Amino acid sequence: MKENIEVTRFENGLMILTDQMPDVRSVTLGFFFRKGSRHEPNSLNGISHFIEHAVFKGTERRSALQIAIEADRLGGNLEAFTMHEETGFAIKVVDNQISAAFDLLADMLTNPRFDEKELRREQKVIIEEIKMTEDSPEDFLGEIFNEQLFPNHPLGLSIAGTPKTVKTFNREVTRNFHEENFSPQNLIIVAAGNIEHQQIVELAEKSFNFTTEDRRPKTEDRKPEISSPILIKKNKNLEQAHLIIATPFVDAKSERRYAADILANALGGGTSSRLWQKVREEKGLAYSVGASAAMYQDCGVFSIYAGTSPKQTTEVLDISIAELCSVVRDGITTKELDLIKEQSIASILLGLEDSSVRAGTLARLEMVHGRQISLEETLEKIKAVSVEEVQALAREFFQTEKIAFGALGNLNGLKIKRERLNVS
Repeated sequence: MKENIEVTRFENGLMILTDQMPDVRSVTLGFFFRKGSRHEPNSLNGISHFIEHAVFKGTERRSALQIAIEADRLGGNLEAFTMHEETGFAIKVVDNQISAAFDLLADMLTNPRFDEKELRREQKVIIEEIKMTEDSPEDFLGEIFNEQLFPNHPLGLSIAGTPKTVKTFNREVTRNFHEENFSPQNLIIVAAGNIEHQQIVELAEKSFNFTTEDRRPKTEDRKPEISSPILIKKNKNLEQAHLIIATPFVDAKSERRYAADILANALGGGTSSRLWQKVREEKGLAYSVGASAAMYQDCGVFSIYAGTSPKQTTEVLDISIAELCSVVRDGITTKELDLIKEQSIASILLGLEDSSVRAGTLARLEMVHGRQISLEETLEKIKAVSVEEVQALAREFFQTEKIAFGALGNLNGLKIKRERLNVS
């Protein structure tokens, strides 16, 4: 399916990106802000996520109930999310409803009421969400592990904040942060589907003020120092032990990101991956096991996750370290490389049929790279990855002193020394 991407950049920083798909009846419209939890001061940890919730609680023109009814009428596909480096709102509608969808999102994001009573109610909701994370062992381990992996840095803090910080988000604090950060200057509007670019431009011109000065952020994010903790936390109420093995990795802007994805997929990206086959299929040690690469704009993290019984924790750890040793020593095979390339290319091509995927890709490429990377360029870069490049990444990042380990469960005094994480 051909890409038909058009771009309009306004002087105040607002961007419009569209990808026309004339053979479908859907349109995915997204409002993506270049602000996430890593851009918050520690005292306001969680406020971007709080605003993500609060804009649904009414505007000058719509009540919270009216927003809910209108979203359902449009198809019920209105989603919002907060991440470390962005906050996004997206809705998928039939193509003849795009004007109504745009008006709804623009009203929510430019004219939120931030009623004090509603904000206090939403504080309670988010505190319950935080408790829910604490009751999920996998999520909870991820949060306490990240805090030590990124010491004294916003990437190590919870996206949702803490009950203490959330309780401080009154109307004044929330409105001030919203006005400074959730502004047209930090906004990328994307649309993919059966849509005309000029229609989105005209809708934006009616909804946003284009006479303001350029207030795009001038400060650079502070690059984190990634630590290598060994964290073991006991919880005798858990049936399973949950474990993470992590190392620093390439960042999202790196030209080596294609090789990095292939390395992560070879180790634990699918059912044919090494860890899935060794840990689950051959040994029967885990139901859930895998590896992934999280890439931020200035750093990255490779991680392995598994859930197993407490008495099998060290065996799963040893198998995982052995696989890291294997790729450092011998790399991956040509057969593995070809399989993962085919899998990656198929996933990309299939995603082109989904307007939601294409809209998200538009925003992500602009935020990270400042340009749209063509399908042809992406496929060429994937095809060009060699086994030597993958092994070089493994040798650079899979080093004993860089490996971090975290575990949560009824571990009965488990102790792991760094010698056990040896990949030399």
